[in-house]
Amino acid sequence: MARLPDRRQGPLGRQAGRRDRHAQDDGREAADGSASVRRGERGFTLLELLMALAIVGALVVIAFSGVRIALAAWRQGEDRAEAHQHMRSIVLSLARSVSATYPYSAPRGQAPTPELLFTGTESRLEFVTQAAPYPASIPVAFTAVVVELGTRDERPGLVIRQRVLPNRDPFTEATVVFNDPSLTELSFSYLDEAGAWQSTWETEVSKRLPRAIRISVGGTIGGRAQTLLPLTVPLRAGTAP
Repeated sequence: MARLPDRRQGPLGRQAGRRDRHAQDDGREAADGSASVRRGERGFTLLELLMALAIVGALVVIAFSGVRIALAAWRQGEDRAEAHQHMRSIVLSLARSVSATYPYSAPRGQAPTPELLFTGTESRLEFVTQAAPYPASIPVAFTAVVVELGTRDERPGLVIRQRVLPNRDPFTEATVVFNDPSLTELSFSYLDEAGAWQSTWETEVSKRLPRAIRISVGGTIGGRAQTLLPLTVPLRAGTAP
């Protein structure tokens, strides 16, 4: 029987083709003595590895820079909030004393004639209170208080003076009990009987206390000027002596 030629067609041809290709691959592997490596199975080259490390390093630097900026902003915000709270606590303490203002009459100086001990200007307040900002070591019913901005270099900022009563020259002889250089703005205004705010209050003319006192303070916080909203303090005691 004559042998049929194999033209690599049909099942026999495809199998033979695969066998031939495998034989060629085995020959190449045998020739160079190493296993063949496919193109998709190669690892990173040195240049690709260096580029990846550089990208990762840049991302780490950017991340740490963002964290540092966030921490600095957070600390600055905390400092400003703390200073703002400090300023507010001082104003509330002052408002407590102002709300307890009493229409106290006594001689101001050496003259025997008594007068209502209260004088208010836009930047200075003299009053007698039943709740001193800094109570004395012994119980005292009335205390003369002076609140103003210090104009001297040794005492800049808010200055509070007080002197227990009865005493001669209660306002001029009052001693300093508090000084805060961070508070650099202070203003007062006074509500009269007609409901209008006045920048000054003279008891020699009105013969009575104002109905309310509005306090405005400000200071420098973190290098920036900050001002609290004005606080209106109604007077609890009777306005007439």
